Amino acid sequence: MKVLASIGLSLSLMMPMLAQASMIADVDVAEQMTVVEQPLILNGAGVRSKFFMDLYVGSLYLPTKAHTLEDVLAQPIAVIQLTITSGMITSNKMRDAITDGFEAATDNDTHSITKDIEHFTQLFADEIVEGDQFTFVTQKGKGVSSIKNGIAQGDIAGEAFRQALLKIWLGEEPAQQSLRQAMLAQ
Repeated sequence: MKVLASIGLSLSLMMPMLAQASMIADVDVAEQMTVVEQPLILNGAGVRSKFFMDLYVGSLYLPTKAHTLEDVLAQPIAVIQLTITSGMITSNKMRDAITDGFEAATDNDTHSITKDIEHFTQLFADEIVEGDQFTFVTQKGKGVSSIKNGIAQGDIAGEAFRQALLKIWLGEEPAQQSLRQAMLAQ
């Protein structure tokens, strides 16, 4: 009984530290940010891995906490941030993964946003190196702005594209289920 009480006490003392942790896979994840004069809080963050290798840390920032895709889509602004943690990611692999993600997010029905997807994947044409940070600012009713390492890359208008992009990480068939759960703080 004393052992269980000690474990319970240890876990309760650790919980605040875990909640305040800002390091994920050696990436410092900010607890908050301001985008388009809108203060945002970290909703959740996790690691995208493949074959036991960490590829990137994905973070979701929102005005208020959300735990479902529907709640995220209802917010006026949502930011997905990807910090590359592996030199294995090339621009070609990233473009292919993004294209596959859009297909999964739309049940292979990308016809209405095909040109937007082509434009978006071209934003990954430059070399990708470990430490690169991609930030996708999605605004309800407006679309998506893409930023790489603090430099604006381009904008894509349209709500359908915005929703499909968010579904790559937060939808029914996300890039990785554990990353989805971490970003949605589930």
